[in-house]
Amino acid sequence: MALGKVSVNNLNLGQGAVTEIERYFLFIGPGAKNVGQLIPLNTQSDLAVQLGIPDSSLKTQITAARANGGDRWACLAAPIAADGNWQDALTYAQQQGYSVESIVITKPVTTGAELTAMHDAAIALNNTYGRRAFVIAATAGIQLVQTWTQYLTEQRQITDSIAAPRVCVVPLLHGNDQGVLAGRLANAAVSIADSPMRVATGAVLGLGSVPVDSESIPLPSAIRAELDTARFSVTQTYPDYPGVFWADANMLDAPGSDYQVVEYLRLADKAARKVRILLIQRVGDRRLNNTANSMAANTSALMAPLRAMAKSVTFAGQVFPGEIQPPKDGDIVLVWQSKTKIEAYITLRPHNCPKDLTANIALDLSTDDSE
Repeated sequence: MALGKVSVNNLNLGQGAVTEIERYFLFIGPGAKNVGQLIPLNTQSDLAVQLGIPDSSLKTQITAARANGGDRWACLAAPIAADGNWQDALTYAQQQGYSVESIVITKPVTTGAELTAMHDAAIALNNTYGRRAFVIAATAGIQLVQTWTQYLTEQRQITDSIAAPRVCVVPLLHGNDQGVLAGRLANAAVSIADSPMRVATGAVLGLGSVPVDSESIPLPSAIRAELDTARFSVTQTYPDYPGVFWADANMLDAPGSDYQVVEYLRLADKAARKVRILLIQRVGDRRLNNTANSMAANTSALMAPLRAMAKSVTFAGQVFPGEIQPPKDGDIVLVWQSKTKIEAYITLRPHNCPKDLTANIALDLSTDDSE
């Protein structure tokens, strides 16, 4: 004999949205107020109230970032003492549960070892918390006693032989270059797949005055070109075209590597963050098994973030492409290493992007019989 029983269970199929951290940056640097605290900021924040009235490297860069970040700009500020270290502030932010896409360390570095330490810290974030981030570091601008040649020699020594693919270095030629780049990268009106070089994004805003050397020579384009070659990220201009723009946001990756510019790293990190959540949801779930139906269903599920990133929009006769090319069969491969261990191999395809354009013009001097 038995009694009838009825139960209704809510099933969690893992179809909800995931909070995006892209474009949310953590600024760490010497500040005049709220030292040791974590201060959320947005376009309506009073920086004098939150960061102090006196000028500071932190306040200078955040001001520039806000000017270039658009109407949805927001960040997290971690003021430290003049003799404080950024590592403690970064650790504290992680302990408080803050996930950010980038860490902007405003105190200028003087050695390659400091850049290596920043890269190691970014790697440690992934190892410890599963959080992916890149670092925007700064070096000092030119001193009044230096010529441009002397300055270039000094700067090249800092990045020479350094392999730190999660670090981008910005020389403070105009005083607030680092903040300008950070804001440009955080602007919600622009895709994370876009290079800060993109002219259609518009000229940079709020950039400091043009620097001069000890001989009163304004910043030459040749110096910017050499700094770019040395893997610094710098501004650039086009003769007879108004405005100051940006060059590539170079990462300190090795020659021939895949992540030499920030947009490629940002794409891979975004996909990794989304796929990681899907993998966590499948831990211990026998619906993911080695049967054909299960493999097909889970391959399709893991491809969902890629399809979302590839979504394009057609408006006014123009196609605004997605962040990556649409995925196709074979872009995700699931491999069982044992009965309890599975590995996923995922391919992303960024769109082509013109950065070196050339027009070839020829004359047609043949006789026009119609005349």
